[in-house]
Amino acid sequence: MTTLDNNIQTPVRQDAQDGEHRLVWDWPVRLFHWSLVASFLGAFVTNKLGVAYFKYHVWCGYAVIALVSFRILWGLLGTKHARFWNFVRGPRATWRYARDFWRGYAAHHAGHNPLGALMVLLLLGALGAQAALGLFSNDEIFNVGPLAGYVSKQTSLLLTSLHRRTFYWIAAAVAIHVGAVILHVVGKRENLVRAMITGRKRAHAVAPHDEIDSSRGWLAVALAAGVVTALALVVHFAPSAEADIGEF
Repeated sequence: MTTLDNNIQTPVRQDAQDGEHRLVWDWPVRLFHWSLVASFLGAFVTNKLGVAYFKYHVWCGYAVIALVSFRILWGLLGTKHARFWNFVRGPRATWRYARDFWRGYAAHHAGHNPLGALMVLLLLGALGAQAALGLFSNDEIFNVGPLAGYVSKQTSLLLTSLHRRTFYWIAAAVAIHVGAVILHVVGKRENLVRAMITGRKRAHAVAPHDEIDSSRGWLAVALAAGVVTALALVVHFAPSAEADIGEF
C-alpha cells in the first residue's frame, strides 16, 4: 500500500527506514513559529499584569506585527513548504481532507495539510489585525498606543474595544489548533511538534523530491531586517498622542 502526498499526487516511498527523516521546515519558519507563540503569550501576560507593564505589552505587539509581516513575505519568497501556493487549497479540497481525516484515512502531506493551511491563514490574519489595532489603542488612564495620534479619540476607543475582543477569537482558534496537533500525534502518529522543532518528518510521509536542501537563511535575515526597519520608522515618525491623554 502506498501513501499519497496530495500536494503532488505522487506515491511516497514505503521502503524508507523507520528512523530516516527528511527536512521539510526551514529554520526561519521554525523560528517564526515559536517566536510568535512567545510573543502572543508575552502580550497576554503583560496585559494581565496591569498598566505598569504596558511598555512591555507594546513591545510584544511590535514583535507580533514584525513576525506576521515576515511570514507573509516568506509565504511568497521562502522555501517550498513555506510558500502559500504550495499548501493553501480551495474549499472543496479542504472539505475532502477534513472528511477523510474524520474517517481515518486522510493522506499525509509533506507540508501543511489543507486544514492546517486554513488555520495558518486564520491565525496570521487575526494576530496581525489584533496587534495592529493595539497600535491605535489607549487605556483612558495613562497609556496610549504608539500610533494613536493618527486617529481621533472616538476612533481610538473603538479600536481599543476591537483589540480586546479579538483576543477571545484568537484564543479559540489557538485551542482548536492545539487540539488538532494532539489529534495528529495520537490518531495519526505524526508528531507535528517535533517536526516544528527539528524541521524534519519521517521519510515514509515525505517524498524524496519534497525534501528541502536549504533554508535560504540569508534571504530570511534580509527580509526580517527590512520588516523591523520599516516598523521602527513608522513608529518613530508617528505623531504624538500625549496632548490628547487628558481628553480620554
